[in-house]
Amino acid sequence: MSDTPKDIYTEPRDIDVDTLANLGPLRGMAGLWQGTRGLDVKPKAEGPKKQAYVERIELQPIDPQTNGPQLLYGLRYHTFVTKPDQIKTYHDQVGYWLWEPATGAIIHTLTIPRGQVALAGGTAAADATEFELNATQGLDTFGICSAPFLDEAFKTTSFRIKVTIHADGTWSYDEDTVLQIRGQAEPFHHTDRNTLHRIGEPTPNPLARG
Repeated sequence: MSDTPKDIYTEPRDIDVDTLANLGPLRGMAGLWQGTRGLDVKPKAEGPKKQAYVERIELQPIDPQTNGPQLLYGLRYHTFVTKPDQIKTYHDQVGYWLWEPATGAIIHTLTIPRGQVALAGGTAAADATEFELNATQGLDTFGICSAPFLDEAFKTTSFRIKVTIHADGTWSYDEDTVLQIRGQAEPFHHTDRNTLHRIGEPTPNPLARG
């Protein structure tokens, strides 16, 4: 049975505009971050290759969002990744982290400039310090969509990200992107992990300033 309310038009009243106070498990991710010991395991013609990386990610609060009765709080993010000895961007990614207090739902959107988007979902308690989200290719919700080349040569069949908020103020993630690579019988697990250290505070969303 669907959890969608019968009234899909009426918006909630008395919305708290202080996004930082309503982020639930995402609160520990708000701000500017840097990680210098990232590890990427990627596919190459000769087999899996390990690649170290340096990452900078900005996660800024957005104003509360409504879909009729649904109320979401969230962070807009931009991730820059480079190899330790290079200036050129190795990986660029933008999207949102969203939290629905009423249901405990977490939504993660990601877009990369190689022709791919994904929408991952999961649930967690408001005070959770660890949560996991998943996306599966072919689903109407929480799915993955790729441009023709990636879909044919490196088809992403699933995506998982696990986030852990640490007591020392850092946070880390562990990702597993499963690829069906043309010419290979077995799926390839393209993994990434890093720990992020705060280098700047979040900027309050405009409605909450002052």
